[in-house]
Amino acid sequence: METRITISDLFEAKRSNRKIAAISCYDFTAARLVSQTDIEMIIVGDSASQLVLGYDSTMPVTMDFMTAITAAVRRGAPNVFLVADMPFLSYQVTIPDAIRNAGRFITESGVQMVKIEATSAQLDVIKAVSDAGIAVMAHIGIRPQSISKVGRFKAEATTAEMAAQLINLADLMVRAGAGSLLLEGAAAEVAQIITQRSEVPVISCGSGPCCDGQVLVAPDVLGLTQGPSPKFAKSYENLAERTLKAFQDYSREIKSNEYPDNDHSYHMKPGEVDKLKKILQL
Repeated sequence: METRITISDLFEAKRSNRKIAAISCYDFTAARLVSQTDIEMIIVGDSASQLVLGYDSTMPVTMDFMTAITAAVRRGAPNVFLVADMPFLSYQVTIPDAIRNAGRFITESGVQMVKIEATSAQLDVIKAVSDAGIAVMAHIGIRPQSISKVGRFKAEATTAEMAAQLINLADLMVRAGAGSLLLEGAAAEVAQIITQRSEVPVISCGSGPCCDGQVLVAPDVLGLTQGPSPKFAKSYENLAERTLKAFQDYSREIKSNEYPDNDHSYHMKPGEVDKLKKILQL
């Protein structure tokens, strides 16, 4: 992509019924590869807590960590639409904290939008950050930062009453100033209704095919994660097995002295070895 994707492009995609491809990645190398495709959006998710740092939830990551990896992603993918995930306690304490931390992502990481996991309790935060001139993606449905309250995640909006509540919440988020919605783990039928009612782009994370766009984490797309994955995750490669083979082949060649060979070594200029032997009196 030569021209940076903007929020106007996302709205135009929605109006044209053209699907938006999004992915979550966390480093310069992966972002540089993404930038060579027609994926329009990267969300630098706090899922880096699990997939990069090895924690068992999204809770431990800090603003300093998130701004650093998001800046790396921007350097790798200068022209994608870049969204940063506001980590736990970066927006829940006070509204001034929320605005200040959202602003850090703009000034330090070069993002175009911040993502906030939101219930009705965060409507004032969504409005305040938006009013400060920062585009906000409201993340509703399954909210990983609420794990300590719910204990275990399950699909959202699977009953009529729950569905009505989620649809109403989506409406409230847009009215509060959200420029986009991320809908995680919601029933596909409800996601379709929210998308049709919403004037802003709706990105699905496990919420069926009828949203304006879809997002998955890069390790799932590449087949790098091992063990159980969410129902909605789809792998387009099996790089875990191929990576294991590459590491094993590397180890084998070192132990058999096949690597490094002459082609993978630096050498002295012709005649310099003999000069060195004379210097060393060898």
